[in-house]
Order: sequence, then structure tokens, then C-alpha cells
Amino acid sequence: MNRLKNKVALITGAAKGMGEAEARLFAEEGASLIITDIDYANLEKVASEIQASGTKVLALKHNVASEEEWKKVTEEAERTFGKVDILVNNAGILSVSGVEETTMDIWNKVVSVNQTGTWLGMKYIVPLMRKAGGGSIINISSVYALIGTGTSAAYQSTKGAIRILSKTAAIEFAKDNIRVNTVFPGAIATSITETALDKPSKMEETVSDISQIIPMKRIGKPIEVAYGVLYFASDESSYTTGAELVIDGGWTIP
Repeated sequence: MNRLKNKVALITGAAKGMGEAEARLFAEEGASLIITDIDYANLEKVASEIQASGTKVLALKHNVASEEEWKKVTEEAERTFGKVDILVNNAGILSVSGVEETTMDIWNKVVSVNQTGTWLGMKYIVPLMRKAGGGSIINISSVYALIGTGTSAAYQSTKGAIRILSKTAAIEFAKDNIRVNTVFPGAIATSITETALDKPSKMEETVSDISQIIPMKRIGKPIEVAYGVLYFASDESSYTTGAELVIDGGWTIP
């Protein structure tokens, strides 16, 4: 229950889904939390419930695509806790459209949240980690960075970009005792999955029958991803950087 004792964790996209599960699990493991999301109403509810157990929580409305908002989040984090030990770049959005269907507006929106948001998170939080003597960054990619589907051009492009950005950052920040690792969730019961399922024709092109393509025959739970993120956040992974953890029920087994 104390794998993250005395650590401060910043988790984006924490109002629901995997980010919420990570926040609740990290609190159980002793971390203080900075949780952010553009959905502040749900975020406040999550923060209130976690605080009731005695965890110190700072909840901030936050558009991860905005550099100015990242500056403000960094300032608030330093003012409140003096440091950040763990960063989970979890926030993300999905567009279910192929290359020809994707508009410039959709492309730019998905890239700005998923790819630019991850880069900005590292850019602004790494200096705080460096001052504290090190830290752990966990970037959330997707199995869609590992396989093609023909239906999610912008989303898959950004998740692939996060994969290689994480490896680049792992090399760059190793000298600072800052580890950077990546988690690749498969089909997980979150609002992003619901968005995809709302377009059955698109899902048919990608996943004709999800129970048939996943060897474990089910969709994963957010907590199952959160435990993988916890490993990278904890000191148990102190000699691990640039690594990739796929949590997909066997979906991407060759």
C-alpha cells in the first residue's frame, strides 16, 4: 500500500476512465496527486472522493493542447507540492475516420491533444523532476500504434508518434535520473472505446467481432491498465526506461 509513499504524481485526463483508475490506485499507494482534465465537473467529483480518504489532491481544469495552460499547471504544482515525481500523460481523444475522411480540423485537434499534449507535458514537468533529482514519466500510447486498422488515421498517427517520442525522451533524460516508459492499452472499457462503438460500421472494418480477435475474449478494465502504469511509476522499475508494456488481452500477439 506504500509503493508511491512521499511521491507526487501528475495525471492528465483523470476525470474518468484509465486516468481516474490511475489516480485512485496511486492514492491507495501513498502518492499525493495533481489531477487534470478539461472535464472539470467530473474531475472535482473524483478529487473529492479521493480526498475523503486523506490523500492530498490538487484538481485543475486543463487543456493539454495549450502551452499556456501547461505553464499554469506547472506553476500550481510547484507552488502546492514543490515537486513532481511522476507524470502520466494519459489525456487523449479519438477520431474514427480514415485518411480521406479526416478533415484538417479533425487532424489538428487529435494531434494537438494526443501528440502535442504529451510533448508539452514532458517539456514543462521535466525541469521540476530534474530539480528533485529524478522522476518517472509514463506516456499512454495504444495498441493502435502497433497495428493498422484503416479507420483511425489521425489517432493512430499520434499514438505511433508517442511511441517514438517516448524512446527519444528516455535517452535524453536518462542522465537526469528521469525514466520514460510507454503503456499500450488495447480495448479498454472507457469513453474512447464507447466513441468507437458508436460507429459500428467503422468498428466492423477494424474489429469485426472483438470477442474473436482478443484471445482473452473480453475488453479490459481501466484498473488493469492502472496497475501497469503503477509499476513504471514506482521504484520497482528503477532500472527500466524506454520500455513498452502492452496490456491488450493478447490482441497484438503475432
